[in-house]
Amino acid sequence: MSSVDKRKHARLESLNLSYVCLDDDNNVVKQGMGRTLNISEAGILLEAYFPIDASYKILLTIGLKDKLVDLKGRLAHSRPTEKGKHEVGIEFIEVDDAARQTLKEFVSSIG
Repeated sequence: MSSVDKRKHARLESLNLSYVCLDDDNNVVKQGMGRTLNISEAGILLEAYFPIDASYKILLTIGLKDKLVDLKGRLAHSRPTEKGKHEVGIEFIEVDDAARQTLKEFVSSIG
């Protein structure tokens, strides 16, 4: 049996993450799990089970290789999918230096 990979494109494991949505008074209004569709140093596109309101602050915890990174973001865009889920674009804001460095190293390792 041949072990040659005939895939046209490289497959990357998706990253699962947890997120919390906060209102203007920093009260938790929603929380859930999501799956990354793509990620950059500036933001993330994730697949979520429910829409996220543009007024919410979003706290994300992402497993990048062997590190957990906590990031804060805001909604950049959102759209429902045919699967009944939502593609949610989140722009990172208020990223500390350690998280930024870990994110940069991760993105450059898969790019």
